Amino acid sequence: MTIYFVRHGADDEGYRGGWSQRGLNVEGYRQSEKLGRYLKDHNPSTFQIQRIVSSDLQRALDTANEIARFMDLPIERSSRWRETNNGVIAGMPHEIVNERFPGLYFSSLQMEEKYPGGESPLDFYTRIQASFNQLCEEQSAKNHKENVMVVTHGGVINIVYHILKGLEWTNRSESFPASNTAWHRVEYIDGQWAFTSENMLEHL
Repeated sequence: MTIYFVRHGADDEGYRGGWSQRGLNVEGYRQSEKLGRYLKDHNPSTFQIQRIVSSDLQRALDTANEIARFMDLPIERSSRWRETNNGVIAGMPHEIVNERFPGLYFSSLQMEEKYPGGESPLDFYTRIQASFNQLCEEQSAKNHKENVMVVTHGGVINIVYHILKGLEWTNRSESFPASNTAWHRVEYIDGQWAFTSENMLEHL
């Protein structure tokens, strides 16, 4: 029973991410294509992925679509695996955000302070914790033998790291590495879930 977390491919810099619906850039498509080819070549013996779940934000869906076309698997879209909801500034150029909301960054918020029109860091953590717990329970309770891949975002993967390593998470916590299209393996071993591979980029 294995869960693979994958961060989406590269997208254009210069814009606020979060719930932005901007898709991948050319580099991001190339990265995702390489991962798809790599998984196709290694899937039967190494990964055995039979299910793909993706955040429904476009950069994640673009990545999942590139992977899925090599693996011939459907994609299950889910808003639960989105990056933090940054409200009205989602997808807005940095320059405009700095003019209209000077000093507004994820790390500048208090834990219960919401983005304008968005969620707070605590809201984000609570959502991802619930999503991860639900996925783990689903895999265990239904005795799923297939492995699942979740295509999501760096902030999401960072929270999962903190949960599994038993570390307190805040919006000012140091982030674990999560490169574009890197995969992270979580396995159920001796009655608990744990990372067994971290930030793997051998497909690039």
